[in-house]
Amino acid sequence: MNPRLVLRVAAVLLLIIAAFMLVPMGIAIFSDTRTEVIAFAIPILTMIILATALLLLLRKTANPVMSTRDGYLLVSASWILASVFGALPFFISGTIPGYTEAFFETMSGFSTTGASILTEIQTLPRSMLFWRSLTHWLGGMGIVVLTVAVLPLLGIGGLQLIQAEAPGPTVDRLTPRITETAKYLWFIYIGFTVAETLLLMAGGMTLFDALTHTFGTLATGGFSPMNASVGHYNSVYINGVITLFMIMAGINFSLHFKVVSGRFGPVWRDSELRAYLLIFVAASVLITVDLNMNTVYGTLKEAISHGTFQAASLLTTTGYATTDFERWPFLS
Repeated sequence: MNPRLVLRVAAVLLLIIAAFMLVPMGIAIFSDTRTEVIAFAIPILTMIILATALLLLLRKTANPVMSTRDGYLLVSASWILASVFGALPFFISGTIPGYTEAFFETMSGFSTTGASILTEIQTLPRSMLFWRSLTHWLGGMGIVVLTVAVLPLLGIGGLQLIQAEAPGPTVDRLTPRITETAKYLWFIYIGFTVAETLLLMAGGMTLFDALTHTFGTLATGGFSPMNASVGHYNSVYINGVITLFMIMAGINFSLHFKVVSGRFGPVWRDSELRAYLLIFVAASVLITVDLNMNTVYGTLKEAISHGTFQAASLLTTTGYATTDFERWPFLS
């Protein structure tokens, strides 16, 4: 074990979280009260001071090589640290009165689980709604993957971290250097974010709503600033855009990289992708036909819109909703 190295990387992680927390703090300055500004300022300053102290104390780490065991320890600690500090704005502002509940909401965000203790969402301050959704976006690609991209500044390799973070048994090296791989993955993620945000704004969403829904879509987590989720907008166009990006977000990002690189052959031959798309198409067709035959909606277009959306939302574990599907026919 190399605890000094683990603490150094954890310090970098805290600085990254503090940097991203500046965004909702800026929103609070312009649209919320002094309480919300202070609620973000306290954890930001705490993380900066703690991280700086750790980096100064541990700047002379003898062995910059991270073992697999170190990687697993750091990844586990990273999610806990992120949630411990990420919950503070909710708790300090009183948006979520209990720290346990605030920690739950934040862990649900960073882990992209999407479970929530909130019953009334729209009345929350805008800065808190944005931070809630931003935890999704950061967790979607993984703060650890982002940390790996900046580790060369400390002279540390990140392969063990990527291996510990990945949900599957293997990690694809998209480029010779694992740090370059991490950067490319984040570039693709940001590209999708920009594209979906613009498309949602074209459908009538405000920039705030478009960003927060994009964060939940690409993270496949489903936090929405609206009580009725995506159903609040009652728009076939918005349903279609989010359906498309939910499906894209559920695809292995190494395949997206291959598409960007012009290597289409391995993508078409990928058995996981073919099975995934087949399940989505089959489920969408069955649900749409069932909804249309039982005249649940007035038109076939509405049946297609709701049927494909919910199939994508559940298949990708996003959890967005456009309708109360518990009232659908039994087959659906």
